[in-house]
Amino acid sequence: MTALWIAGIPVGVYAFGHALMQRADAFTAADKQSKPIWLGITGAGALVLILMVRGPMTIIWIAGLVAALVYIVDVRPRVTEVQKGSSW
Repeated sequence: MTALWIAGIPVGVYAFGHALMQRADAFTAADKQSKPIWLGITGAGALVLILMVRGPMTIIWIAGLVAALVYIVDVRPRVTEVQKGSSW
């Protein structure tokens, strides 16, 4: 579990950092939630991943990891495509 926690921290921080660096209009153009919403989701996820590792709050830690992974797998590619001008 500790190894997953250590591996999860950079994932959460990366998701938040990527969301922070993107243009706000790219999120709506990609038909995703707005930038402030994704900053809140990924920021909260990163914070949970950093602060929690064990105990009764493990389900919250898993939710933080899932939030970061959803951003990385679903939102990030679409936002990146929109900003590059790709047609999808």
